[in-house]
Amino acid sequence: MSEPVKAPDILSETTRSATESLADQFSHAKPFRHLVIDNFFTPEFCQSLLDKFPGFDDKHARDENGNIGRKATYDRVRSLGAPYVTLDDTVKSPDFLAWVSQITGIPELLYDPNYFGGGTHENRHGQDLDPHVDFNKHPTSGHYRRLNLIVYLNHEWQDDWGGAIEFHKNPRLEPEQNNITKVTPLFNRCVIFETTFWSWHGFERINLPEGDSDSRSRKSVALYFYSAERPKEEMVKPHSTIYVERPLPEHIQPGHTLSDDDYQRIKVLLTRRDQHLERLYNNISSLTAHAEGLEHRLNSQTGATGDPRWKRFARRIKAKLID
Repeated sequence: MSEPVKAPDILSETTRSATESLADQFSHAKPFRHLVIDNFFTPEFCQSLLDKFPGFDDKHARDENGNIGRKATYDRVRSLGAPYVTLDDTVKSPDFLAWVSQITGIPELLYDPNYFGGGTHENRHGQDLDPHVDFNKHPTSGHYRRLNLIVYLNHEWQDDWGGAIEFHKNPRLEPEQNNITKVTPLFNRCVIFETTFWSWHGFERINLPEGDSDSRSRKSVALYFYSAERPKEEMVKPHSTIYVERPLPEHIQPGHTLSDDDYQRIKVLLTRRDQHLERLYNNISSLTAHAEGLEHRLNSQTGATGDPRWKRFARRIKAKLID
């Protein structure tokens, strides 16, 4: 065991004193390595994050298809006030990064100054998140994504309201084979989990009580950490976030008469799948156009007497995209 590192002061005393046991819990967790830490920050600091949490703004609520949804994210955390400046100063400090490395066993973690995909997250009534694995490389730095750290800011949250984060064994399996661990998003509860090609996670649909849907929401702060290298056994080709749509509800079986709720649920699932496919097709079209541009530039530069290998290479890339 390496020498303990100094844990930052914004962490609670119970968190700071549990480094060794947290490391053991993380390494043995199923279905993949993760931690659930209650009372993560000092109570006063966590409350200050909630007090300065930004209001829901449609400008920050566009989904991956460009539509205004029921999830708002804000990545300019230092503009939110003193508590978030303290948070930002802490999570990029050598002490904090070393402490997180010690409890997770992942060395030389890197902070993301751009908070790409991170920052404050607010999810409203009706929002859910399909099981997915996260993009595996930072879009600008090229660093490998290694850890998610999320702290929830909800003083009251009941299990039957949905919104629990889910850790899946594999959402492509039949539901009875896909072991799922659920964690209720309670105030000052932190989840830390590895981000690999098998770290499937999401959260179930938020279904708030009548009268609460406008006044209550699921609030959290999300921090993502990276490294310049990663183990060979975790290496796969670069990819964006990969989603798997949820299966049909268990009660929808042959002979079952569909209710209006059943019909709406099936409609939502089909619409979401179509949106995912449309986004992927658009990505392929953009890459194909880029490959054609490369082929054109190579043809212009090499001419009839140039090395034909580059031309063949560009044609092969384009063919793979179109196939």
